[in-house]
Amino acid sequence: MTRPGRDDAPDRLYTITGGRTSTGPDDPFDLVTLVVAESDPVPGMQSEHAAILRMTRFPTAVVEISAELRLPVSITKVLLCDLLAAGRVSARHPRTAAVYDPDILEQVLVGLRNL
Repeated sequence: MTRPGRDDAPDRLYTITGGRTSTGPDDPFDLVTLVVAESDPVPGMQSEHAAILRMTRFPTAVVEISAELRLPVSITKVLLCDLLAAGRVSARHPRTAAVYDPDILEQVLVGLRNL
């Protein structure tokens, strides 16, 4: 029986993370954290790290990186922590609006109901 996706192979996941399964208590990444490459891939770099650097030339959410690589989010976070520690990426949370105007939210709700 063959596996449908490459992320189903636990031995592969173990190999690409060097056996690490978590990022630790000070993990700066959540699903919506935006990641931006600070450098280009270099020869000899792990293929997943190089793919992340190519894909994050513009701000990209962790969940998008995970989906594009077809890897679990936890594994993607381990790879991102490697790149962050090496100074190859930066991470920031998306900005949120400081004040939500209830009138605008009501208009959006009415508009959605009319669809």
